[in-house]
Amino acid sequence: MGAEEGALKEKGRRPGRRLGMFLIFFLGGLFFPLLAQAVTFPIPSIRIGVEEATSAQDVAVALEVLALLTILTLAPAILVLMTSFTRIVVVFHFLRQAIGIQTSPPNQVVIGLSLFMTFFIMKPVWTEVYEKALDPYLEDKITYQEAFENAQKPLRDFMLVNTREKDLALFIKVAKAEKPENRESVNLLHLIPAFVISELKTAFIIGFVIYVPFLIIDMVVASVLLAMGMMMLPPVMISLPFKLMLFVLVDGWHLIAGSLIRSFAIP
Repeated sequence: MGAEEGALKEKGRRPGRRLGMFLIFFLGGLFFPLLAQAVTFPIPSIRIGVEEATSAQDVAVALEVLALLTILTLAPAILVLMTSFTRIVVVFHFLRQAIGIQTSPPNQVVIGLSLFMTFFIMKPVWTEVYEKALDPYLEDKITYQEAFENAQKPLRDFMLVNTREKDLALFIKVAKAEKPENRESVNLLHLIPAFVISELKTAFIIGFVIYVPFLIIDMVVASVLLAMGMMMLPPVMISLPFKLMLFVLVDGWHLIAGSLIRSFAIP
């Protein structure tokens, strides 16, 4: 009985399958010619190949393209670790935690505000990079190596001004490298991690200062609730409106944004 039922089901499916295949071929044969006639613009084709270099210039161009792609790949890391972005976004995170609102403002708003503040702070540095490195290189006035060296100088000066000496000395000592004679001789391999930990320390100090007034409000509210015998009521529910009111009355966003901008030294 099982085999006969399977055969009957299979016979029942065959007309449906044949009808489906017929409709697919029929509609394809009907619409594909119409689509081909409707397309009036040429469809581009992409070809990727490897050809033999005929001169040393071809090899140099290929290496420059490879270096450019590498820089573009590292662009997010450069933006996060070699600019003011790290300090700003960490401080905003501490601010959100101190007030007690985990999702307001949303992460997209925090990251976007941090990016635009980074662009504002780093504008003099990037302007110097463009005028002394990128623009002359695009006009074939300097070589790729000279452009790279000219682009390093503004970033190195910015990071050196905002890096603690003991943090830089730590990485130079661990690497067992010679003490740099001047600013230009500081290796970026030592300067970048020293700059990052200096930025994190500064951001944590600012975060602690931000935490103090909100912590006092939490302690006062918790003491009042305990004195009233309302131990089952979470103090955060009562203290949150007071913290928001305090933050708005002192114009907190203006104070924090202005303090963050002034906390950076621009060479």
